[in-house]
Amino acid sequence: MILQVMNSPFNQEQVELLNRLLPTLTEVQKIWLSGYLTALHKTEAQAAAPAVSQPPVISKEVTVLFGSQTGNSQKLAKKLSEKLKEQGFQPTLSSMSDFKPNTLKKVENLLILVSTHGEGEPPDNALSFYEFLHSKRAPQLEGLRFSVLALGDTSYEFFCQTGKDFDKRLEELGGKRLTARVDCDVDFEDSAAEWMDRVLASLNEAAAAPTLASSGGGAAVRSETQQTEYSRSNPFQAAVLENLNLNGRGSDRETRHLEISLEGSNLQYEPGDSLGVYPKNHSRLVDELIQAMDWNREELVPVDKNGNERPLLEALTSHYEVTVLTKPLLEQAAALFPGSGLQELLAPGREQELRAYIKNRDLLDLVRDHQLKGVSGKQFVSILRKLPPRLYSISSSPKAHPDEVHLTIRKVQYEAHGRERYGVCSTYIAEHLEPGDPLPVFVQHNPNFKLPQNPDTPIIMIGPGTGVAPFRAFLGEREETGAQGKTWLFFGDRHFSTDFLYQVEWQRWLKDGVLTRMDVAFSRDTDEKVYVQHRILEHGKELYQWLEEGASIYVCGDEKHMAHDVHAALATIIEREGGLSSEAAAEYLARLQQDKRYQRDVY
Repeated sequence: MILQVMNSPFNQEQVELLNRLLPTLTEVQKIWLSGYLTALHKTEAQAAAPAVSQPPVISKEVTVLFGSQTGNSQKLAKKLSEKLKEQGFQPTLSSMSDFKPNTLKKVENLLILVSTHGEGEPPDNALSFYEFLHSKRAPQLEGLRFSVLALGDTSYEFFCQTGKDFDKRLEELGGKRLTARVDCDVDFEDSAAEWMDRVLASLNEAAAAPTLASSGGGAAVRSETQQTEYSRSNPFQAAVLENLNLNGRGSDRETRHLEISLEGSNLQYEPGDSLGVYPKNHSRLVDELIQAMDWNREELVPVDKNGNERPLLEALTSHYEVTVLTKPLLEQAAALFPGSGLQELLAPGREQELRAYIKNRDLLDLVRDHQLKGVSGKQFVSILRKLPPRLYSISSSPKAHPDEVHLTIRKVQYEAHGRERYGVCSTYIAEHLEPGDPLPVFVQHNPNFKLPQNPDTPIIMIGPGTGVAPFRAFLGEREETGAQGKTWLFFGDRHFSTDFLYQVEWQRWLKDGVLTRMDVAFSRDTDEKVYVQHRILEHGKELYQWLEEGASIYVCGDEKHMAHDVHAALATIIEREGGLSSEAAAEYLARLQQDKRYQRDVY
């Protein structure tokens, strides 16, 4: 091969050099030189081209924080962490109480799952993180990407308020949403699964990872949420073994001791856990509702998102909530019945009137008060939410009662607005369940209400009324395991003679040393009402000494009054006996909660 100057871009000197070199090259050398020159040309072209900005590298590390009172948020957070791992992410799972707030500014991807407790308050294990985030110490979070799953109950005025607060505050601090917040009602499974799908899709898209698309995207993730074991969405049909009234003759209360068989279910629980029960609505209420609306009780109506249908009578009895009014329900009813006057009740400025109307009224009241007629049962049920399960603290130890679970349930019955009212689940259990009857149940684990790991740790248990249920489980467990730690129970109710729940068992445990000490308060046996908080204050010196020895405190029962009164009594004792200021006493209690030595199961 001879290179000619006339048809080449080289000058004469270059041509002579090439003509001397080319005849000496082997075929392999020629091929290598050709590739080298091609690559060299590409490199120089890229160097000369204007710089193109590359998308920032998105971290695969994801922090998942949960705030949970009964365990729902924690269970969902654990499920989400497993999904993140499957998608190639590196999740860090933690309760908000265990998370170090000063590391927040280093977090790039934050997922929060949190319930709302009481009247819009954070759950106990979210309180410290919530207060930090809303304090002046909270850092700016311009590099943060976040999303919030909020759990709540629309029957409460401040529905999902804690989740809303977190979502708003993270944005105020400069964070950017991965995906919009989702607010879940008591029937939260589908909404939570959809939120997880969107979060995973958003993370994968940001990380430019094809994992989600190649595996079928959200549909593949959703398929994993289908439970194969007995759970909230697939309850076990348990057989009732016993259903006894614990109150004595002449009591104005009825408290049921319910024993249920778990044989064949493979359901496992620990003392401190709860049992979810799916009840049925009162037959009288359902009948009156159908009559008031002139419906055909045999009309087929949908009962789930899959389009499955059941007769209207069955649907209103077993599938839909009819005893609780909420603002979202009234808003949907106002749209369904435009001339009903509901629009005026929902008008701005009438919030106090709306709250007063909703309290202690049900769907029958709504239908009668506003003359709601003219729509089919199928149209009407479209605005109703599912009948939620009721959660009850388990009152048995699985070691003491294998393949069984026991509950302690007080029947709720009262008059309001000219009609008799019934607690849905408590009345169903008290009036309709017989031994041998099936009852749909599932176990609700509560990792935030557990016996100390060290069996020698002293425990102080405060549980008036049915709040004593988990402490029967605690003592049954300690008896079976031979734990040596001291135990102290505060119990209260109305009358000693008729309302001393499980009296024989407490006395036996006192005799055997399983229960070290018991103090009781029967409020209607004295001229001046005496409650458990009064007994706590009376024995403050000894109680404080137990705390200083490392005892753990447990409180179970009414959240609105009892739990607040007990908390105040504990603060008073710590201030008085410890010689502390009120602020220092509050910090003392906060440390007990942080160390999981002060746990509450309140509702």
